Amino acid sequence: MRLTLMTGVMAAWGVAVAAQQAADAVDPEAATAGAFEAISPAVAEALAAKASGVPVVASDWMVAAANPHAVQAGADVLARGGTAADALVAVQVMLGLVEPQSSGLGGGAFLVWYDAASGEVTTLDGRETAPLAATPQLFQDDAGAPLKFFDAVVGGLSVGTPGTPALLAEVHARWGTQDWASLLAPARDLALEGFSVSSRLAGLVAGDAERLASSDVTAAYFLPGGTPVAAGDLLKNEAYAATLDAFAAQGADAFYGGQIGRDVVATVQGAAKPGVLSEVDMAIYRIKERPAVCAPYRAHQVCGMGPPSSGAVAVGQILGALEGFDLSAGPQDVDVRRLMGDAARLAFADRGRYLADSDYVPVPVAGLLDPAYMAERAQVLNTDAALPEVAPGNPAFDHALNWADDVSIELPSTSHISIVDAAGNVASMTTTIENGFGSRLMVGGFLLNNELTDFSFRSHREGVPIANRVEPGKRPRSSMSPTIVLKDGAPVLVVGSPGGSRIIGYTAQAIIGVIDWGMDVQQAASIPHAVNRFGTYDLEEGTAAVGLADGLTALGFEVNTRALTSGLHLIAIGDGVQGGADPRREGIALGQ
Repeated sequence: MRLTLMTGVMAAWGVAVAAQQAADAVDPEAATAGAFEAISPAVAEALAAKASGVPVVASDWMVAAANPHAVQAGADVLARGGTAADALVAVQVMLGLVEPQSSGLGGGAFLVWYDAASGEVTTLDGRETAPLAATPQLFQDDAGAPLKFFDAVVGGLSVGTPGTPALLAEVHARWGTQDWASLLAPARDLALEGFSVSSRLAGLVAGDAERLASSDVTAAYFLPGGTPVAAGDLLKNEAYAATLDAFAAQGADAFYGGQIGRDVVATVQGAAKPGVLSEVDMAIYRIKERPAVCAPYRAHQVCGMGPPSSGAVAVGQILGALEGFDLSAGPQDVDVRRLMGDAARLAFADRGRYLADSDYVPVPVAGLLDPAYMAERAQVLNTDAALPEVAPGNPAFDHALNWADDVSIELPSTSHISIVDAAGNVASMTTTIENGFGSRLMVGGFLLNNELTDFSFRSHREGVPIANRVEPGKRPRSSMSPTIVLKDGAPVLVVGSPGGSRIIGYTAQAIIGVIDWGMDVQQAASIPHAVNRFGTYDLEEGTAAVGLADGLTALGFEVNTRALTSGLHLIAIGDGVQGGADPRREGIALGQ
């Protein structure tokens, strides 16, 4: 089944924007292509396609991810007949080496999987968990006041039980066909040989050098001799190779009951700001299969991860509120952006009150996505100005709902992987260690997450409990939005992005770009960002989005121009496959 791709003004506009972004280097990554072209001729072609603003086209399979080394590892697996699950393992362990600041074995992930044989969508929750010794006051001082964000992040206090190793093992056990050790070997070999530091990684290390220096082990790797690694440096990671050797031999047991897990706990408890993670927390960690959350949009089903992720619900609410409006005027139309911005504000108001780990609090998912409720919420969009204020709605639910609003911080980082294999299986996985470089603690060659800071630092507000407060064993709320869009039961689009709480807006815009604006996947990845969550409209600096400022201001929005570095990776499925990668980062799409 083919996605309808419009031609004409909108298509031409999308190509022009992508080319402009590549030329203007919205992010310094645009200048790093030369560091990756030597990987393979296919990688060089994929980089050239992204720079030209056109999708990569293939007939059998496609992989799109955040670093060419990782994409090549996944492509090699698919080329020899592996499944999307096999490729996902190879991609993730390679990302943990070459893009360590964003994801890895010390973090967690959400997977949305479409099984071609059964036609079913499965979602697996590999989110980190709070230690059993954690309390709702974990991030409060002795007086009960919330800690400053980075005072909580750096050190052991913020580290949750990692979920990524268990998720990779689960994915392979369910849907993999290739030898497990062979999937880890490319990353293991590159860790020993060394890889060339990209300008993106070098810039991020330099910008975070003070926090990275807080741990001797972390500093020795990223700041050898006290100097941040530089673009082009050969960086080896023998410790990571040893970790992968243990992972290959013992599977997830190496982390959750073996020496690696004991080392993780010792590192957390021995940090300058010690945490409460224990060996028991590691031993009892489990992946959870949860019901997929699907929302209708213009004859499609948009399916993603439910709580503890807020992604699928919020994306579904945004699209549901917009269902009754014509968005065909495109992304540079001020009224279209008014509708999109205020629809997102409505979704975020509900998100702040109701979304949390559904194992701990009742979450009215069905009520929030009920078409009647969304239509009721959308009525306020029938205006010609920005909404002066928004508030949570009252979705139907068979349980009393008395929660206070949450304003927890969720800063940009993370990574997204999209894969389609030759059999038609589809993987959409968003993976993270939360903030860039996580807790800044490193063990076994990988960084540990600071995922617990995705909880609310407050437990109550004016005596009313906050749904996303810290509790023992609980999984913090996330904005990660790995998504598979189906039409007539078959997948037509795979999409997701990093970006903190802006992930929701990035993902919704990309879906609208394909369905409403007729863009191909590379154009959709390249759309200049205009994102609203809580009232202020963020416009992507250096792009055509800045041209919206005067119009949005006239409508009553507060406007802010800033860098908005998404990392969208999309695959369209129809007569063959088309892949697109965000020009703001170093990723590519590769297919055959």
